[in-house]
Amino acid sequence: MATPEPIRRFVEATNAGDTEAFLGTFTDDALLSDWGRSFQGREQIARWNQSDNIGVKSHLRIVSITPADGTYRVRIAVTGDGFNGEGDMTFTLDDDRIVSLVIT
Repeated sequence: MATPEPIRRFVEATNAGDTEAFLGTFTDDALLSDWGRSFQGREQIARWNQSDNIGVKSHLRIVSITPADGTYRVRIAVTGDGFNGEGDMTFTLDDDRIVSLVIT
């Protein structure tokens, strides 16, 4: 399946190290949950981005996408100066932005 636009932009912004574009993929009140640590809204997501994503030079590669009940479960391969390996990200979208992202 084709990668939904907000997810494609999320990956591209991360890989380019473009924090402004990365934050622009989320709604203002989006929720990001990373293994139980929750970040609500762009300001908190910006902190997560600095400590766990662009701030540690993460590079993302989509392995697979499975749509289910209005969400997309995306298997992601991550390399960089933080977590390295594969994991699942479940995205909930609202048109062209991410409403929630749950990382497990």
